[in-house]
Amino acid sequence: MAELNEPTATGPFMQIGEVAAQTNLSLRTIRHYEEIGLVEPSGRSQGGFRLYVDADVERLRLVRRMKPFLTLEETKDLLGLLQTAARLDELDEAAAAAVVDRLRMYREAVVVQLDTLREQVHKAEAFADELGDIAAGRRRPTL
Repeated sequence: MAELNEPTATGPFMQIGEVAAQTNLSLRTIRHYEEIGLVEPSGRSQGGFRLYVDADVERLRLVRRMKPFLTLEETKDLLGLLQTAARLDELDEAAAAAVVDRLRMYREAVVVQLDTLREQVHKAEAFADELGDIAAGRRRPTL
């Protein structure tokens, strides 16, 4: 097992508290993500503490960005898909095309949710403007 602060190619090891601070995720969430296979610490100290490197932190940040748009199962699938896409040139043409198609599917699903969020923002802005007009006396409330 690696020892705490042992240097690696991507930097020193970090304990879970530092990772939580860097990712804005709770310790409990990070542990849960480990339990369900979304992230795995790069090592453990001799005392059994989880040890992470920069790449682990980046993966957790990516998971955090995916969370509003995907289920945990979809997130796990997309993480695996992204790992495969990183070596797309090693795949045969059919396998590479399948990876690209699935990536497009995920993108389209996120775009649909983005469109919904934009509509919600538009409605919220209109409502805030209406309340501002009422508060400023430019408009009477309608009930």
